[in-house]
Amino acid sequence: MLLRVTMGLALAETLLLAGVLLAWADRVAGGRLLAAFLVAIAVWISGNELPNWFGPGVEPFSLHVLATAPLAAAVFFHFCVVFCRAPLRRGWITAAYVLGGVAVLASQVLRPAHFVDHPDVGRLAVAEPAAVITSLSWVVLGLGGVGVLLRTLMRPPIDGRGPARGQVAAVTASCLWGLVCLGGYAIALMRWPVYPFPLLAFPLYPLMLVYGILRYGVFVANAWAGKALVWTLLLASGIAIVGLMPLVLPFESRWLSGLAVAAGCLALNGPVRRFVQRLIYPGGEVSAQDLGRWRETLQAAGSLDRLGAEASALLSRRLGTSVTVIVEEGVEQGMEEGVETADRALPSTDRPALTMHRDGVSWTPRWTAWEAAPPGQRHVAELFATVLADAALRVEQAQQAAARERDRQVQARLAELGALAATVAHDIRNPLNIIGMAVAMAPTETRQEVGAQVARIAHLTSDLLDYAKPWRLQRERVELRSLIEGVIRRQPGARLSAAWPGEVWVESLDPRRLEQALINLIENARGASAAGCEIDIELDDKPATGPGGALLRLHVCDDGAGVPQELRERLFEPFASRSPGGTGLGLAIVARIAEAHGGRAALTSRPPWTTCFTLELPR
Repeated sequence: MLLRVTMGLALAETLLLAGVLLAWADRVAGGRLLAAFLVAIAVWISGNELPNWFGPGVEPFSLHVLATAPLAAAVFFHFCVVFCRAPLRRGWITAAYVLGGVAVLASQVLRPAHFVDHPDVGRLAVAEPAAVITSLSWVVLGLGGVGVLLRTLMRPPIDGRGPARGQVAAVTASCLWGLVCLGGYAIALMRWPVYPFPLLAFPLYPLMLVYGILRYGVFVANAWAGKALVWTLLLASGIAIVGLMPLVLPFESRWLSGLAVAAGCLALNGPVRRFVQRLIYPGGEVSAQDLGRWRETLQAAGSLDRLGAEASALLSRRLGTSVTVIVEEGVEQGMEEGVETADRALPSTDRPALTMHRDGVSWTPRWTAWEAAPPGQRHVAELFATVLADAALRVEQAQQAAARERDRQVQARLAELGALAATVAHDIRNPLNIIGMAVAMAPTETRQEVGAQVARIAHLTSDLLDYAKPWRLQRERVELRSLIEGVIRRQPGARLSAAWPGEVWVESLDPRRLEQALINLIENARGASAAGCEIDIELDDKPATGPGGALLRLHVCDDGAGVPQELRERLFEPFASRSPGGTGLGLAIVARIAEAHGGRAALTSRPPWTTCFTLELPR
């Protein structure tokens, strides 16, 4: 009777846990596969227990149900590969399912078992010689899954993308526990004169398997486990008090026994809860050594992204639960990289996460899915957040200092380049004039070739001087359409798109520099496509958070051959050109003009055009 209740409890528990896993499948790699494996375990339990529940008449059906065990082993192997992110080819998984399927079909035909009576187990399935096919298949697949777990446990992934080491250890331990529980059937089959007591612990197998995984990703699972363990310990304490009462009292009294149980449970409630909290949430106290170690580790981070990764590892390891830590970049840095902070990927609202964001002059934490966290762990996380805020401020200051140093070095190089360019330009002009006069009496073809090359050198010299010399913007209020129409009249092949409004006023713009940038882009497009280019406009009138206000974007698009992939990364750097006759300074000058206005230049994608250069400027 006790075994019937135990296996019935295991069946109900397994199906319930499969439902829980399906609800939280997105938090566990291979969560749906694990749920399918639990359902397969429930099917196997049903196959063993149906004759005990409904009598010998269902034994043929039970044998068909038990014959599905190899397929359950194949699902287990598939789960282990996905869960551990094992570097196995898909062919291994296919082979596992083929082996399991063939074994299931063979078992359905050969009927490799029959039921016999056992004094403790009841009706017990005993293997026939044909069971070697079924047994070998699920043993091989089970050992394969355990082998994947052990390999991951001994050699975790270097990139850190695999499961937590504790998760793998929990799954491996639950497999060993399940093997010990199945030893109860071995005791019964061997007809040893011992009660098959390991089977009484079988309900703990699915519970260990599921909780061992969810513990590291779901706070509420830990909360449920804590409550269940508290009630279990209090119940055991009550039973122990009832058992000890006859040794303490010379007479039997149910009232005194009940009073003793109530008093004992009330007295033990606080200590038991504290014990359970320390067991499930280890490390609730923070020492000065902990704070110092956190500061030392976080100080080594060279960027905010790296800081978030280091903080995630530290906090997850301390709390025993996977916690995502994100350190958002400030508004100014996000604008420099062309990424709006609001558009960044935020953590999932159903996972514990700590997001540090810039709030004026300091960094403040934002908590997600911490409702089920106990006070001790929340206190640890809050102390960690204060250390992380200081580290984020130091990293930010270091990045700003590095940016200022880079700007200083760039200005120094530009000053050196400007001085060199001025000297070279002065020294080149006289030889160019002499060369031009020397070929005055040469044939026409020679004069044309020399003139083209002299003009090319002069153009390069002019661009070099313009790029290198320091200059200031002469800002004024400009009507953009009229300015660009004037450029188009002097640049054949360029045209406005139909999207242009009648007038577009810009409050602060250097018209001469904008004309220069547009001419460079138009000439670049004309060199790539004989059909010329189209100039489009895009107005963004949304209130902006930055100092530049609303934005406008000018797109210069052509249908040329496109920009080679190897050139895209350095397209706006000096001397990077996609045209054979270009100087390589045109796009660098365009980028410098856009940055001087507080905007940026970029290569963008705007179908059906093959190439589009975009000037993004504040209005």
